Amino acid sequence: MKYEIGDKILVLLTNEEGKVVEIINDKMVIIEVKGVKFPAYMDQIDFPYFKMFTEKRTEKQPTKVFIDNIKREKTPTKHKVAEGVWLNFLPIYDKDVFDDDVVEKIKIFLINQTDTAFSFTYNCMIAGDSSFLLKNSIEPLHDFYLHDVKFEDMNDSPRFDFEFALLNPDKKKALYYETSLKVKAKQLFKKIEEIQLKNEATFSYMLFENYPDKVDTEKFDVSVLNNAGFRVYDASKARQNLETARSVIDLHIEKLSDNWKHLSNFEILTIQLKAFEKFYDLAVAHYQTSLVVIHGIGVGKLRDEIHDILKTKKEVKSFVNQYHPSYGYGATEIFFSYK
Repeated sequence: MKYEIGDKILVLLTNEEGKVVEIINDKMVIIEVKGVKFPAYMDQIDFPYFKMFTEKRTEKQPTKVFIDNIKREKTPTKHKVAEGVWLNFLPIYDKDVFDDDVVEKIKIFLINQTDTAFSFTYNCMIAGDSSFLLKNSIEPLHDFYLHDVKFEDMNDSPRFDFEFALLNPDKKKALYYETSLKVKAKQLFKKIEEIQLKNEATFSYMLFENYPDKVDTEKFDVSVLNNAGFRVYDASKARQNLETARSVIDLHIEKLSDNWKHLSNFEILTIQLKAFEKFYDLAVAHYQTSLVVIHGIGVGKLRDEIHDILKTKKEVKSFVNQYHPSYGYGATEIFFSYK
């Protein structure tokens, strides 16, 4: 859901500001403007923050500008992040007639502050559709420029999907690692305000700190059963024919189906739960120690269904839905115990 109760909004027709006081459905809300409450479709309103950062003032420009009065353009500083792999955002500003900064676009960088080289697949999703896809690699302690995103597109639920793999494979490390970052409009505008106050050029989100290890499978001594006359089959050979298990699974419907917009909510939920069961079973079959399930926030229906299922699974040691720097509260981490 794009809006939540209490969100400040702008009525596009009248340019008046108000707030959301009730959610009717996924297309309509009740808003309050100057003490008056009335229903409005979501395409008739928008967040006021976008207007604050993009609207240029229309007062007449001075006829003369002296060289001494021209403000020097800010020089972007080197991206400052801690160890790990980060997604970095560099706002590019234009100037209005009062020399105020107005955001036009945002440059996106991938930053590798580790001593490991990675290959990666990157997909930028805007309003549920892929707008930019790239496959490349990044060296240790390097920055990689990905692309520019129009500032108005950042107001439309952008999501940044990555799949990483080691450029130089290591038998002790996972074959690949998937992660996703979704930036809400309110968070974006707050970040831009913060870096302006601190006189900083960029802001970043961590994608991961350490590349995950390969999930080890337990080995059992079956010689005792063999000696006792039992017929023992080698399950490891059967496991070799299974799909590769994943440490992170994303259940957003656009990740599971290319043709989902005509589906009902029940059909979408059914597809998501089927995918969850599939990758849950693969995780157990490969004796994974943990699994992260990205279910999003929304109204919480998918999360609640998954939590109800997990309560019935004997191999689940525990699970937690807490804040994560990449997924917010939109993911549940499951921990397994095999006895």
